[in-house]
Amino acid sequence: MDFTRLFHPESIAVVGVSLTNDRHPANVIYNKIHLRYPVNVYPVNPKGGRLQGERVYTGIPEIPSSVDLAVIAVRAESVGEILESCIEKRVGGAVIISGGFAETGRKDLQQKLVDSAREAQFPFIGPNCLGIYAPGRFDSFFLPGERLIRPEPGAVAVVSQSGGVLVDQMVKFAEQGVGLSLAVSIGNKALIRELDLIQYLAKDPDTRVISLYVEGFEKNEGRRFVEAVRSISKPVIVLKAGKSRQGSRAANSHTASLAGDYRVFSQVMMQHGVVEAKNEFEMVSFCESLSCYHRPIQGKIGIITASGGHGVLASDVCAAHGLSVPAINAADQERIRESLSERLRTIVTLQNPIDLTGSAEDDDFVAAAAGLIRVPDIDCVLLLLLPYSPGISSDLGARMSYLFRGQDKPLMAYVPHQEKYRMLIEGFELNNVPVSSSIDGAVLMAEALRRCRPC
Repeated sequence: MDFTRLFHPESIAVVGVSLTNDRHPANVIYNKIHLRYPVNVYPVNPKGGRLQGERVYTGIPEIPSSVDLAVIAVRAESVGEILESCIEKRVGGAVIISGGFAETGRKDLQQKLVDSAREAQFPFIGPNCLGIYAPGRFDSFFLPGERLIRPEPGAVAVVSQSGGVLVDQMVKFAEQGVGLSLAVSIGNKALIRELDLIQYLAKDPDTRVISLYVEGFEKNEGRRFVEAVRSISKPVIVLKAGKSRQGSRAANSHTASLAGDYRVFSQVMMQHGVVEAKNEFEMVSFCESLSCYHRPIQGKIGIITASGGHGVLASDVCAAHGLSVPAINAADQERIRESLSERLRTIVTLQNPIDLTGSAEDDDFVAAAAGLIRVPDIDCVLLLLLPYSPGISSDLGARMSYLFRGQDKPLMAYVPHQEKYRMLIEGFELNNVPVSSSIDGAVLMAEALRRCRPC
């Protein structure tokens, strides 16, 4: 199936708009697309009429121009007929928002949709989903635009069975500065499944990292999923739900998914280099890291800080994740010491973590990092910045990221995410260096590179 018009539509029909209830999901979707996005959008309701001065079409066939995407939000019993009209008009694809299918036991009704679409090679997302959010192109989520948190356009694609989890992840991505190329809520995934989207996203030039929230697979689908991931060059991150017996039961009632044997699936993912996130926090950190760096590391971390306590905390987190913080030999310590400001040389600690103290200035951080780059036992540098230190300027992020440009050792940074530190953070992010708002998150960004197979 061709997904081009599904994800890059120039015209959208929203089926199910109400002439009396502006809060109906179809109305929310129509209004948002009509007011915010550069596509032609057509409201559809069997009664016809006018909506906010625009003509309401009685059906898909009545729309005079071609339609790339149909967003369907009607009762489950009416979806099949609408899908057939989309196929007859040669619509490019559909998002079926409507629930009331396999997740409520009505598998026969869902299977009829699949049979018709498969025969016609007609792609659809859903049913029982939020659908698609394509930054700058369109948004089929039935959530009011003023309430939705939208990450900036970026390189991470997110595929989720749960619309709620997807929206929550988008909030976290926006807070952490992780940009999206595409976000897809697949709901019951009756036709288009994770495997199909991985294959599409593997060729998508806007996507560098593919992340998935998965509740379950069909029988033998998990192995096919992992084998497919092996064949692509982009990092794939999976957050698997339904790990426990209770979670598995909840997944089945939510999207009619079979959660399967989690331990077996987790082991297979690890063997084949799929990065598994244990929770939403890890998912965000992993996505940010792998959108900036694809090269794997062994996990030998060099830490630079202005606070000894922060260095101790980071060392503990590294140890908890199996990352090492190797000691720096005396010769390398002396070389780094000589590069620092004279007033710091007698008060710094250089064993690793390197504690430059609160008296350090920008030049000292740059000098210490340049020294760590040359230490062969270090393959990743973790920079812990306290921007309230008097010697740190808002230019340090840009200077540090410039230093690491072209180096084979990645740089991860911790900076508290406050608006007054925005310029410092942007200095890193604009130069493709990931920045976490917590020490744990910064360590997890390094952990992602250790877990990720060579790309």
